[in-house]
Amino acid sequence: MAGLQKILIILLVLFLVLVALVFSLNNQMAVSLNFLLFETQPHGVAVWIIMSFVIGALIGVLITMLATVRTSVSRRNLEKRLARTEQALEKCRAQNDRTL
Repeated sequence: MAGLQKILIILLVLFLVLVALVFSLNNQMAVSLNFLLFETQPHGVAVWIIMSFVIGALIGVLITMLATVRTSVSRRNLEKRLARTEQALEKCRAQNDRTL
């Protein structure tokens, strides 16, 4: 099953590369982007669109990684807190057993 999944992922990536190639060949008009005080050199429309998708994907991966690290740290803190609480509970049970 893992082999089939790898083959499907490879086919999907190849398909996306093919679509990007066809898209870039059909959109070669050069344009420059104007920001507030900054103007870029002219590049094809496809280049700008593909770059924006790549940058967006990288930002998404970065945000996901930060959220994963935050969740991992929170989980680790909660596990420590649970261990301390379980130790305190065992201590209370031991004291109750002695008093009975």
